[in-house]
Amino acid sequence: MNSLAHKRIAVLKGGPGSERQISLASAAGVAGALRELGAAVIEVDVTGPHFELPAGIDLAFNMIHGTFGEDGQLQRVLEARGIPYTGEGVRGSELAFDKLQSKARFVERGVPTPKFEKVAAGAMPSMPLPYVVKAPCEGSSVGVYIVKTPEEVVPALQAAARYARELLVEEFVEGRELTVGILGDIALPIVEIRPKQGFYDFANKYPFLDPTGKGSADHFCPAALDEATTVRIQQIALAAHRALDLEVYSRVDILLRPNGEALVLEINTIPGMTQASLLPEAAGVAGIRYPKLCQRIAELSLSRHRV
Repeated sequence: MNSLAHKRIAVLKGGPGSERQISLASAAGVAGALRELGAAVIEVDVTGPHFELPAGIDLAFNMIHGTFGEDGQLQRVLEARGIPYTGEGVRGSELAFDKLQSKARFVERGVPTPKFEKVAAGAMPSMPLPYVVKAPCEGSSVGVYIVKTPEEVVPALQAAARYARELLVEEFVEGRELTVGILGDIALPIVEIRPKQGFYDFANKYPFLDPTGKGSADHFCPAALDEATTVRIQQIALAAHRALDLEVYSRVDILLRPNGEALVLEINTIPGMTQASLLPEAAGVAGIRYPKLCQRIAELSLSRHRV
């Protein structure tokens, strides 16, 4: 049964943050899928809190990645207007978006995660090299710098400080890069990401936006893991999702050390929905076509609002 037929759905896209172009690409895919499902779709380019929505909207489908869309701000605006929206609520969005807060919650709830420290902009980390310097409230690997030598420390700290006054410094973990989509209470097939060069940064995530043409990565889904390891990593991903009290959907990024230890890096509550995105890829392997994935996200979200 198609529960979205004839519903008026506003697809919110763009946003004021560094992931605007990714959001526009994600929103284009979602809008097309919703139209295929028979919904009346209105695309709304959002640049700040004073955006206008047409009357009679049944659901706002939030495809704004990063700042404003994923950090609780947009959620507050929509709740104040009484409009149901996709994804997590205010608190879950805030918690997942701030890597410092989510890492502290992982530790509190017993979810394995790399060692880390909070460092004020301008201060020096106490953690031994190598480590990763991260702006705690950016997505798509924006503001992330791998530091392996003493000469790289100050430039990385200065670069990350352009985004935040408090920085996350995390131990550098060598291992396989995995990601697990969560849809409701189900962990989707694991995706392994192998960047063709460097790490899984902005250019490798979105090669179609890279003007140099250098970025790209190979994806393997399901990841080549034995059944026991697969189940264990999916359980860790679900535990991380639940540790932040999330309910609807997310994508959990995990590193797998050669010794088999799995460590959760972060959780994305508005993961990409572009042609290069990982959540739709994993859903497809699980037999969930792209339009059905959009429908399921909408249904889970509407259920959350009805509770």
